[in-house]
Amino acid sequence: MTALPRIAPMLATPGALPSPADEHLWSTETKHDGQRALVYLPGDRTMVIRSRSGADITAAYPELRALATALGDVSAVLDGEIVVLDEAGRSSFERLQPRMGLAASPAKAARLAAQAPAHLILFDVLHLDGRTLTELPYTGRRDTLKGLVQGGPDWSVPTAVTGHCRQALELARSQGLEGLVLKRLDSVYEPGRRSPAWIKVRNVHTADVVVGGWMPGQGRLGGLPGAVLVGEYVDGVLVYRGSVGTGWNERERADLARLLDVAAVDDCPFTPAPAAPGARWVLPRLVAEVRYTTRTRAGLLRHPVWHRLRPDLAPGA
Repeated sequence: MTALPRIAPMLATPGALPSPADEHLWSTETKHDGQRALVYLPGDRTMVIRSRSGADITAAYPELRALATALGDVSAVLDGEIVVLDEAGRSSFERLQPRMGLAASPAKAARLAAQAPAHLILFDVLHLDGRTLTELPYTGRRDTLKGLVQGGPDWSVPTAVTGHCRQALELARSQGLEGLVLKRLDSVYEPGRRSPAWIKVRNVHTADVVVGGWMPGQGRLGGLPGAVLVGEYVDGVLVYRGSVGTGWNERERADLARLLDVAAVDDCPFTPAPAAPGARWVLPRLVAEVRYTTRTRAGLLRHPVWHRLRPDLAPGA
């Protein structure tokens, strides 16, 4: 049996939707919040799953081994994403996290598989029965994949739509999904490269939050805020929502540092207090608008980015 080639995953470039005139050149897929997975099937009803870094993570997801049985003597390398779904059928990175890093703990992996089963979303085929397919255009690989893999209890091939990018993004937003991945129909697979032929577009939400503290920066940011700790008022109590460490230029960071300095206090304004060793606390009077992708079940902001101060808003208003 010929050994399968090791292939590094192609990566998407963050970007914006194409112009309406060019939408017909792109395929639209849902962006999932999971763990990238390259699946190696040598054709003997076994399989190896490798992470983006190339680590063998097969044992962390025992429920996915049935895919090798389903494909039988097919020899292939498939590209996909491992997710754990919430009650609404959306991928939840928060629920996936306990499943990650358990390749050396098969007993624990098996227990968690029963509690939070993983689902493998397969979106590309890179090698099939001795032939490397990376030089085929996206449309050719996609057709090959759909002919090869039928949906199973723990895996699926997602829907892809040509064009209609804006409608797809609005639908994803209305369903609380993270965003889209757009792939040029004529694009080849570029192993290990972050390519402009694949674009990831995240849905962005905004929130007005109250600054309750900050973490000192390191190195050239010494004495300046490396991140601010923010929250929202709930029933009169300031509840911690996360730390924001990006979105400023140098001048804005320096201006913010001056505002934080004059608002310094000894006591944490959040209830309960977050685990933030080394934090500096401030009077919760600065309101800021931040952008973020989703929230965790606990209400924490994921991927928050500072947008602007809101001096026109009062905390808790």
